[in-house]
Amino acid sequence: MQKDCFRNGFYSVKILLKWLVIGIIVGLIVGTVSSLFGHALVFVNGFRNRNPLIVLGLPVAGLIIVFLYRFFKDTDDKGTNMVITSIQSSTDIPFRMMPLIFVSTVLTHLCGGSAGREGAALQIGGSIANRLGKVFQLNEDDRHVIIMCGMSAGFSALFGTPMAAAVFSMEVVSVGVMHYAALVPCVTGALIGHFVAQFFKVPPEVFPVMGVQAMDIWGFLKITAFAALVAGVSIVFCVTLHTAEHLYEKYFRNPYLRIAVAGCVVVLLSMALRTDFYLGSGMGIIKHIFHEGHTEWYTFLLKMIFTALTLGAGFKGGEIVPSFCIGVAFGCAVAPLFGLPVGLVAACGMVGLFCGVTNSPLTSLLIAFELFGFEGMPYFLITVAVSYMLSGYFGLYRAQRIMYSKTEDHVVDTCAH
Repeated sequence: MQKDCFRNGFYSVKILLKWLVIGIIVGLIVGTVSSLFGHALVFVNGFRNRNPLIVLGLPVAGLIIVFLYRFFKDTDDKGTNMVITSIQSSTDIPFRMMPLIFVSTVLTHLCGGSAGREGAALQIGGSIANRLGKVFQLNEDDRHVIIMCGMSAGFSALFGTPMAAAVFSMEVVSVGVMHYAALVPCVTGALIGHFVAQFFKVPPEVFPVMGVQAMDIWGFLKITAFAALVAGVSIVFCVTLHTAEHLYEKYFRNPYLRIAVAGCVVVLLSMALRTDFYLGSGMGIIKHIFHEGHTEWYTFLLKMIFTALTLGAGFKGGEIVPSFCIGVAFGCAVAPLFGLPVGLVAACGMVGLFCGVTNSPLTSLLIAFELFGFEGMPYFLITVAVSYMLSGYFGLYRAQRIMYSKTEDHVVDTCAH
């Protein structure tokens, strides 16, 4: 018995050292590439703000993106869904995904497409980690773990939330089943990626929420009702995105025509509204709301439409920051109805919508703590719990498998829709 305990302990230490070393390597490489990616996005977004007429080039940027993917024979690109599928099965991630998503996301942001950046970071991290797994000659199970490690490192480096990043890649793949075997490499990769991003001066996002009041029974009831509304908005967002993609493919079968038409529609809609407020990732809207404390009631709806028009046609980036933006804008719009501070309800809207569209409650809670602090913890907690339950089996990522029912303790094993 003592020999077996000693043997098991020695084996565990050996595995710990193995994944610490791999996590550090992945964090350093993915963190460096993601930092470069982050600075590239800051540069092109700043350039667009100084030269607003460049948004007229969005259709051309779309044509270039389609050409690049077809030239490199990646016509069946599934983005983050492919990364998730590679963890669930033996599906390989082509290394060309990394430069393609890097360049195409930069082009999308340069010309004002309504797309995020964390989705691209997940793909960059997953692609690099998958290649490193081959270099290290890892077996199939370990390859899945290193891909999750790469996802965590990329997310952490770009958004500055290492706790949430470490958990997200373990939670998002199979809802209801956490891949705890990846805990050490994901935590290591996320922290190292975060340190690397700090070294390269990639600014983390922090939005302090002021005026949080102690929760009483009325506050509990109000935030519960709000969370139910957020769950409904998350369903609408997922349906809108998937419907836009379906309609584009149905009526514009040629990918070049599809993305060019989408680019023209986004530009014309922006011109008709006489504002570029809804272009880009939506981070500007988020900062405006937290600093000014107000926005138009329809901001969340227009951001949803701009994002669906952009991503549904094949522009690249991601859905996470736009989902943050939609949640914040919705929270800001309805906060007066609940008699709660705008900043607090906006923050709850962000994490509640993120939870609803990704089915990742633990990650959502950690994001709330890292972005907004712990003062609003009771509000964040109930928002995440209610949004998770009421958002059903909808999700941004169709490859995501929901293993357990959200309302009863039994296996459902269904894909998000």
